[in-house]
Amino acid sequence: MSIPQAVASGPERREEITAQIVAQTGITEVMIEQLVRAFYTKVRADEALGPIFAARIRDWEPHLQQMFAFWSSVALMTGRYHGTPMVKHMRLPVDASHFDRWLALFEQTARELCRPEAVAHFMERAQRIASSLEMGVAGTHGVILGKGERFGRNKAAAAE
Repeated sequence: MSIPQAVASGPERREEITAQIVAQTGITEVMIEQLVRAFYTKVRADEALGPIFAARIRDWEPHLQQMFAFWSSVALMTGRYHGTPMVKHMRLPVDASHFDRWLALFEQTARELCRPEAVAHFMERAQRIASSLEMGVAGTHGVILGKGERFGRNKAAAAE
């Protein structure tokens, strides 16, 4: 008769998962902060994305702190972020082209700062996030996206 091994508690299990991700990708909290700061520097200067953010964010440091926690939760499974990103994005004046630009800038920044394993890890999550947010924005406009469909604001305006 074998003795069952103890099952790790929630916090212990989370720490184990985080440690595995760090070992596999090299992602750390410091890397996340560097990535987020460099990425949002690009976003703020971007012709398409900059004005959208400028209209909504006056004090950048609190936003950046939230993004550090968000990406820590997304990339390292730390559970640091406790927000509602979908709600914050649903009413933004964005469509597929904005999400594509966001992804391109994010990937460019990740490739500049991170090793390939980290880039792949970040980008897999970034692509899922962008897709989910795009579906949420489309739904706000009464558009249900089918597999492979993208949301265009001009199409939505014509349907309204």
